Amino acid sequence: MLSKIHSPEDIKNLSQKELKELAGEIRTTILEVVGKNGGHLASNLGVVELTIALHRCFNTPKDAIVWDVSHQCYAHKLLTGRYNNFSTLRKKDGISGFTNKDESPHDFFTSGHSSTSISASLGLLTAWEIEHKEGKVIAVIGDGALTGGMAFEALSHTGQLCKNLIVIVNDNQMSIDHNTGSLSRYLSRLSMSPKYQTFRYHVDKCIDKIPYFGRFFEKIIFRIKRSLKGLILTNNLFTDLGFEYVGPLDGHNEQVLEKVLKRVSKLHRPVVVHVVTKKGKGYSPAENNPELFHGIGPFQISDGTVEKFDTLSFTEAFSNMIVDKASQNDKIVCITAAMAKGTGLTRFSYKYPERFFDVGIAEEHAVTFAGGLARGGLIPVVCIYSTFIQRAVDQMIHDVSLQNAHAIFMLDRAGAVPDDGVTHQGVFDIALFRSIPNLNILSPVSQKDLDLCFDYALNDSSATVIRYPKLSCPSELNQFNTPVEKGRGIFIPCSELTIGNIPESQLEKIKHKILVVSTGGMFSEVKVAVRSVLLSDGYADIYLLRFIKPLDEEYFTSIAKKYYGIVFVEDGVITGGISEYLNSILYKNKIYNTKILGFKDRYFDHGTRAEVLDEAGLSSKAIENAVKELSRA
Repeated sequence: MLSKIHSPEDIKNLSQKELKELAGEIRTTILEVVGKNGGHLASNLGVVELTIALHRCFNTPKDAIVWDVSHQCYAHKLLTGRYNNFSTLRKKDGISGFTNKDESPHDFFTSGHSSTSISASLGLLTAWEIEHKEGKVIAVIGDGALTGGMAFEALSHTGQLCKNLIVIVNDNQMSIDHNTGSLSRYLSRLSMSPKYQTFRYHVDKCIDKIPYFGRFFEKIIFRIKRSLKGLILTNNLFTDLGFEYVGPLDGHNEQVLEKVLKRVSKLHRPVVVHVVTKKGKGYSPAENNPELFHGIGPFQISDGTVEKFDTLSFTEAFSNMIVDKASQNDKIVCITAAMAKGTGLTRFSYKYPERFFDVGIAEEHAVTFAGGLARGGLIPVVCIYSTFIQRAVDQMIHDVSLQNAHAIFMLDRAGAVPDDGVTHQGVFDIALFRSIPNLNILSPVSQKDLDLCFDYALNDSSATVIRYPKLSCPSELNQFNTPVEKGRGIFIPCSELTIGNIPESQLEKIKHKILVVSTGGMFSEVKVAVRSVLLSDGYADIYLLRFIKPLDEEYFTSIAKKYYGIVFVEDGVITGGISEYLNSILYKNKIYNTKILGFKDRYFDHGTRAEVLDEAGLSSKAIENAVKELSRA
């Protein structure tokens, strides 16, 4: 049946029996493709019936469905003409794992970050009204995303404007990890109250028997229900903000969802529809372990087994290290923004629960909270992905740097990030933070170097950012154990990287020697490139920028002067990056034979790490070619 669905119009006239069959096919298709490609599984399995109901009640793209974060949009893609390409999900030149405005007219925003849907939807609806364009706008937001302050700002503004925006709260008690905080408890109270469940059943049963007398009477019915709810639920956040409130509803009962959505679509006020769903619905491994199956790599569908690798990732290295450091220093506390598992803090949270804080999807609060902890005499370690720390730039400036707070920020997924695409590339952090006073930025290259960099940050009085990639740690070299000297990097002579026996005398005869200056996250590609250069009778040494900031500029210049040319390799944007700055220093010292390799002034789509780097001109081959070109200049 699913193969015959080319647009939402094709599901409008299906029977309830056919809709159940369609829901089963959607789940099977999602499971098969995510099993091969990886992706967001549990959240997508949880919203199948909701997605079907939305597309039966509304008419996209005349109406707009805006998915918060949009990682749960797979069923939406399957119902909007992308079934034939769905096998390419998250693959290079295939369809995105998130909504993408350039991919389909049914996707209104290119999304990937949390808590934005209500703001974007309100703006879209307001524009349509000013332009006299008809259409409904529906924001679908999870209870986890509601922990983000931006969502509350948008709710408040929507209630003030009194626009007829429909907000679907998809309540599954989960974001990526289990939700924490008072909002999660509040929604649970709304949905679990026995009095309310009894009330809802009897009121809905009575209302269904009342003949329909038009839009005015429909509005009166909802107002009566709202008033009666107030007798049982003495306070309701959404009604207090000016919304009509409907729910909680069974998010897996398509027929009930459809009936309610048709009713609320006739209202001329903002309305919240509270829907309760189960992450991983229909696939027991995901139902039993939704955290694991939130965002997952390829796995065995038969039993949910995920392939494991022997190599240690930077995330795992940090996870082991922070538990050890905390055992030695009781001032260390850790903060995450709903990403305990993703940032490697799960073990720490079990070992030191009183020193672990999950603030929900609230990066701005996490950073300012850290500033307060630091001012109180503790050493907060804030663990956030590079792409998500972008949301807290002002807090880094005002609440950490300006206070000269001693806080440590571990930025996982820095540089090229595979599969998730434009919204998740960690390429802006260097340019965003390099200009901030009282802030160190370090770029470790290995597990041992990560440990040394963390010790430096622990003993320094300023705030420190430590950035590292979504990658396995490389094999250790002796140079990685070099003691940390403020502003200085790690020098690796090419003789340490030779394959086979290249005599030192042969290397010494080469006149045009090149220095490759690289951030730590690019070492693996640089190493391969340098080895290829050596095998081609060329010469290149490596200088790893352990420090992005501060820099010992005089020391760096003294090294650079020894070489015929300098190739910069940076896993960040060129504009405002460290390479651009160092290059300007070389120009002042009349060193002109240079080349910068980094992310150019555009966005980079999804693909494997190698594919993203290749598109950015940062592959091992591109680095090798740059070295050879400079040596011939």
